[in-house]
Amino acid sequence: MTTFRRRGRIDRSRLARMRADRSQKEWADDLGEGVDFEVEEIHDKPRKRSKGIYLLPNAFTTAALFCGFFAIVNAMNHQFETAAIAIFASLVLDGMDGRVARMTNTQSAFGEQYDSLADMVSFGVAPALVAYEWALKDLGKWGWLAAFTYCAGAALRLARFNVNTGVVDKKFFQGLPSPAAGALMAGFIWLADDNKIPVRDTAIPWVTFFIAVYAGLTMVSNARFYSGKALDVRYRVPFGVMVLMILTFVLISSNPPLTLFGLFVVYSISGYIIWAWERFSGRSFS
Repeated sequence: MTTFRRRGRIDRSRLARMRADRSQKEWADDLGEGVDFEVEEIHDKPRKRSKGIYLLPNAFTTAALFCGFFAIVNAMNHQFETAAIAIFASLVLDGMDGRVARMTNTQSAFGEQYDSLADMVSFGVAPALVAYEWALKDLGKWGWLAAFTYCAGAALRLARFNVNTGVVDKKFFQGLPSPAAGALMAGFIWLADDNKIPVRDTAIPWVTFFIAVYAGLTMVSNARFYSGKALDVRYRVPFGVMVLMILTFVLISSNPPLTLFGLFVVYSISGYIIWAWERFSGRSFS
């Protein structure tokens, strides 16, 4: 928008003569004639955006990205248990960066895009490559097709999430979130490796094939999965929630691979349970 202002220009020598030779009234009358008005165009300049980024939430995102890369490196060195644990560590860090940004009011468009790129590495590429190096490569072309199905599903899931921000219900994810899909893959690998199950002598490669394809297709489905964003840690909760958290920590510490894999199996099918309940009951799950 263009605005205008009037700028007065007065000849200083003429003003001095008027002060010396004329009365105050005459000087005032001449002052009006001696002012030359002109129109000057002023353009509203847009404010320069700050080029800085918020350190705290992006530090968590960088740590999550490092864990995903670390998982890939360990899979290449056949350290599959360490690779699976690194994916779970990335899951924890990825869940923290968003909450830290909201609690400290440091959300930014840069942080959103950086988080999506880090998720693609940690929960798209890393689980696919770890699973392929662990068992899927024994299936030949079916193995890399399953790994690619999972990786492509994660990419499509993240792209759809970015364009649908602010449109879908924040209480639910549309499709299985990529961190949960990555945890499902890593949980199975960690469980099998922890129990020393021989990969090449059993049906493990085909089970891995099924999990990879199921996770990849579920990420791009329309099934709704509870997001947990409605839970605000700054407010009070019932006492039973604290007891449930304690029991969860006890179960995880007693047998981490089995408990974590079981939890994410239940979560990965919860979207279809919600869909079936809404379809047959005729009521919306909220």
